[in-house]
Amino acid sequence: MPIVITPHLFIPDSEVRFSAARSAGPGGQHVNKVNSRVILEFDVKRTSVLSPYQKRRIVEMVGQRMNQEGILRLQAQRHRIQSANRADLLDRFVKILQDALRPIKTRVPTRVPHRVREKRLLEKKLRTRVKRVRQTPKNFDET
Repeated sequence: MPIVITPHLFIPDSEVRFSAARSAGPGGQHVNKVNSRVILEFDVKRTSVLSPYQKRRIVEMVGQRMNQEGILRLQAQRHRIQSANRADLLDRFVKILQDALRPIKTRVPTRVPHRVREKRLLEKKLRTRVKRVRQTPKNFDET
């Protein structure tokens, strides 16, 4: 069953590789005998599903999680059972790709309203007056 990223983008299972390993951390004997950590590997550079632009966007957004060969590697070990870690990992994988492929909003330039500009200048004038009143009088030479 393909992994749905967006309504128009599906990643086939054949392009995502899962593996399991022993989890780290506390847990007693259970941790030492069960492979509950799940590792997901996705080859971003060699995938046929993504366009070059999409690949570039993913590399920009998640570059620190990729190795030199362009393989995105994620792991989950929060839960004690492998199926829960796999579901958690798939959710994170989909969220990461959705965030990376979200279109960039273009900034719509706006103008500062005339009234706001007038108000700012008026406040500057008032501030100038206040400061002028607070100044110490200048000494005039009495000759």
